[in-house]
Amino acid sequence: MNDLRFIASPWWVNLLIFVPLLVFLWFRNNLLMISKKHLFIAALFGMAFGFVEASVAVYLRAAAGFLPGFMGRLSHLTQKIPSFYQPGQILNHLPQTLLTVEVEREAATIIMLASLALLTAKKFRDRCAIFLWVFAAWDISYYLSLWLTIGWPDSLTNPDVLFLIPVPWYAPVWFPILVSSLTMIAIALCAPKRRKGVFL
Repeated sequence: MNDLRFIASPWWVNLLIFVPLLVFLWFRNNLLMISKKHLFIAALFGMAFGFVEASVAVYLRAAAGFLPGFMGRLSHLTQKIPSFYQPGQILNHLPQTLLTVEVEREAATIIMLASLALLTAKKFRDRCAIFLWVFAAWDISYYLSLWLTIGWPDSLTNPDVLFLIPVPWYAPVWFPILVSSLTMIAIALCAPKRRKGVFL
């Protein structure tokens, strides 16, 4: 049992792999009351917000001295980052004040995504679907934005700190991208076909 290895840490983060299946099972028999148009617009919000989050992460790490060459050209930065940028090491060297800001930023992110879900849908299950949909779009966009701006991750196997609340979550980059992608597919499969009177 001591040799048991998990993809993510702490161990319970690995349970997120079941989220897409649970979402599909929950929504499949009683289709969501969310139009494809609402899902598209919510995804745009999530992707744009993912870029904003990635930008904030870049600025914070640059301010803390973890991005050498940040004051130069972006092309120079992307050449240096993959070998230098190790998100897991940042937690050990980030000042407590900035770490507190990171935790508060994550909490604010969840509040923003939940607020969007509350404004977009009327029923609890539809609100949950919108929250998960936007969260997934945001998560995918976050990693894509980091890769496009600073060249990290240079591999989907790069380890990352996924979240800090209530404790740091660690996993390779492919894990949150897979969970988010499958969650979006599950929700899209449960969205209703075009019928009158079913959209919000």
